[in-house]
Amino acid sequence: MLALCKTRAGFGLEALDLPAPASPGPGEALIEVEAVGICGSDVHAYEWTDGYGHMVPYLPVIMGHEFAGRVAAVGDGARIAEGTRVAVHPAVFLGDGKAAWPGDPRIGAERRVLGLTAQGGFARFVKVPASNLLPLPAAVDAELGALVEPLSVAAEAVLVGDVGLGDTVLVLGPGTIGQGLALMARAAGAGRVIVAGRADAPRFEVLRSLGVTDTIDVAEGPLADQVLALTGGRPVDVVLEATGHPPSITDALPVLKRGGVLVVAGIHAAPLSLPLTTFVRNRHQLRASHGSEHATWERVIALLARDPEAFRPMITHRLPLERGLEGFELARQRAASKVILTP
Repeated sequence: MLALCKTRAGFGLEALDLPAPASPGPGEALIEVEAVGICGSDVHAYEWTDGYGHMVPYLPVIMGHEFAGRVAAVGDGARIAEGTRVAVHPAVFLGDGKAAWPGDPRIGAERRVLGLTAQGGFARFVKVPASNLLPLPAAVDAELGALVEPLSVAAEAVLVGDVGLGDTVLVLGPGTIGQGLALMARAAGAGRVIVAGRADAPRFEVLRSLGVTDTIDVAEGPLADQVLALTGGRPVDVVLEATGHPPSITDALPVLKRGGVLVVAGIHAAPLSLPLTTFVRNRHQLRASHGSEHATWERVIALLARDPEAFRPMITHRLPLERGLEGFELARQRAASKVILTP
């Protein structure tokens, strides 16, 4: 089978012809992948930016962690029927536990991520623990199922930020996660959502098609000036970051209300320089969000099922897996918003 693999530390991916996975063992399922998205994290690993060296011990690895498909076969004890269309949660925990968070009694588990440190979905078939599968409603097709992962990452960040009814929310970054942050903030009851980017016309156009009309291009002027012009001088309640660019965080703090929350969801290759005295005096809260829990996936799937077409404009390009490297370049050059590959 054709698979897009990261084979070495350094720039690029390889398209390889690999054997299909063996039959699933106890508690496992074999998934026939129908749609898989190219994520910003995939692009960073493709470019080999700082922050992805943790992949080295697991190379070569088939990438791809945003995917959906059908259950082709199941092993003993797998509680899901063959033929079920599913989204696949990419966090795999080895050992006795199923989670590993500070304070969690299951912290001893070893965590792997499909597509980064375990075999992923840029292939026709992938074998995964059946406990990682979430059935999709009939209204949610495979390409929308592939959006569940990034939308859940966004929803988790909105939950971490305690976005509430009537809040004004500033989203930093108009890419897929930023688009998801805007949609999930709105679903949480935000009264106004503003999205900032830099020279991102194609992604701003996607946001408009999603019904998000308050956009700011920081290439045209300082972020704070443009935000306050939109809000009539009032600070925002919550800032949600998805840029991976540390200065965007300090640029946003002047427009965050006293006691407001800023959630960092991006992966950053450089440290943050924080004006601590101002930060403390304003009682700002800096929080982090990474990944997403199963319960959040269930919420997102329910949202998708209620109005699936409201989310489809996020997908701007659809390519066969054979053209996957072309898709990576489209994403890397920001010529595309979300690229879906179909094995």
